[in-house]
Amino acid sequence: MAAQTQTPEANDSPSRRIVTKTVKTIVPAAEECAYTQFYCEENVWRLCEYVHSHEAEELVKCFVAFISNESRCVPLWRQRMGKSEDKLITWDYHVIFMYEPDDRCLVFDLDSDLPFPTYFHKYVTETLRTDHILRPEHYRYFRVVPASVFLQKFASDRRHMRREDGTWMHPPPPTPAIATPECVHNLDEFICMDSKRGVGTVYNLQDFVRRFYKNM
Repeated sequence: MAAQTQTPEANDSPSRRIVTKTVKTIVPAAEECAYTQFYCEENVWRLCEYVHSHEAEELVKCFVAFISNESRCVPLWRQRMGKSEDKLITWDYHVIFMYEPDDRCLVFDLDSDLPFPTYFHKYVTETLRTDHILRPEHYRYFRVVPASVFLQKFASDRRHMRREDGTWMHPPPPTPAIATPECVHNLDEFICMDSKRGVGTVYNLQDFVRRFYKNM
């Protein structure tokens, strides 16, 4: 699957020839990706791992975005688990994979009912929409981390998915928990939207859009 845009040649006639710009396919189709419901951070980590293993030269163009806020209550639309007509759901946090091959950016969200991938502007328009319709405590913030850094630094022993008695709230992925030589669990550091802590850059919605959307 290759996402495409079309641009006219500068010297063409009024019925200008259309040139197709193809975006390289760097991850499998959605149905072929490793996916476990409620473990978006691990699903995205596996996407990063796939690119590192199969398209290593493209990893520098890839980013991971954690979406959350201080109240851990972020409304997102067009999510497959949403029950309403517009598929609205409120997560405590969400994680997406982003690929910026040139002046375009694509979003890969395995929990979305939008195409996989979706161009950034469409994802913003249909999934993030605007903070103006929300209460301030629900405004979305974004910790954006280069995919290579995410692979090096992220760790989760899945403790956030265990009840007090040790049972699972939701079954974990069949793969081993993700750890680094220095750490077994630092998920909260990525969910935290304090710009003075953690890795990557924290944006509000407006600055996030400015960073990744080029008005072509």
